[in-house]
Amino acid sequence: MAVAAERVSLDLTHVVCKPYIKIPCLVLLTGYPVPDDVSSRTSFVLALLTLSPILLMPAYAVLAVQTRELTIINMWAGQFFSEGLNIVLKRTFKEERPPGGKLHLDGYGFPSSHSQYMGYFGAFLICHLYFRHRFASTGNALLDLSFRLLVYAGITSWVALVAYSRLNLLYHTPHQVAWGLAIGALVGTIHYIVTEHLPYRRPLSVFGRVRAAVLKHPFTNWIQVRDGWAIWPDGGREIEWQHWKDVYQERQASFHLKRTN
Repeated sequence: MAVAAERVSLDLTHVVCKPYIKIPCLVLLTGYPVPDDVSSRTSFVLALLTLSPILLMPAYAVLAVQTRELTIINMWAGQFFSEGLNIVLKRTFKEERPPGGKLHLDGYGFPSSHSQYMGYFGAFLICHLYFRHRFASTGNALLDLSFRLLVYAGITSWVALVAYSRLNLLYHTPHQVAWGLAIGALVGTIHYIVTEHLPYRRPLSVFGRVRAAVLKHPFTNWIQVRDGWAIWPDGGREIEWQHWKDVYQERQASFHLKRTN
């Protein structure tokens, strides 16, 4: 109880962190407060990291609207399904949060919603990067592999840190976080295999036909949804960049021609 009582809230976020020289953590209003010790700095960083699921939702929306990629829209839809499943599980098991967490957060604690969110996010994204996406090659196989492993490690570390923040900030018990991660990772992996991997590997299967029907639907054609990874290993990024470069160089050449004339 004493640990929780020493914590203060990040305004507009309902995230709780350790105090900073008796200055409220008004991060979104007044900028970065000056910490008084290493523990407080760690708690502050974790308090920001724990907001990742909240910040990822608008990122999903922006990417879905900007790219119209079916894979991104599908990943976002699966994220909503995972969140709905979490609500059902919480209301089914009705397990309380740790004692310190009750002081600043309502609702049941099993499984951890943030951990499940990041578990799904990490599992789906890593599956996609492993099975489908190919980064531009550097020409060196060892460097290419090292970069890919670095990306995997970065995603895994992000997921792990958000999960740990739920423990450090007293929102959940260890098993609530562990189960949240496991359930999210399971949902993300299954969702990817059923809706992305199998349709690509077996286009004539029921999974492939459903995906093809979605892409052929008049509504998806009207909003110009596409499946870039079905055509290009990088989802079309390189060919789009090359097209931009060609047009840009043509325009630059025409400007110089007009100037000389």
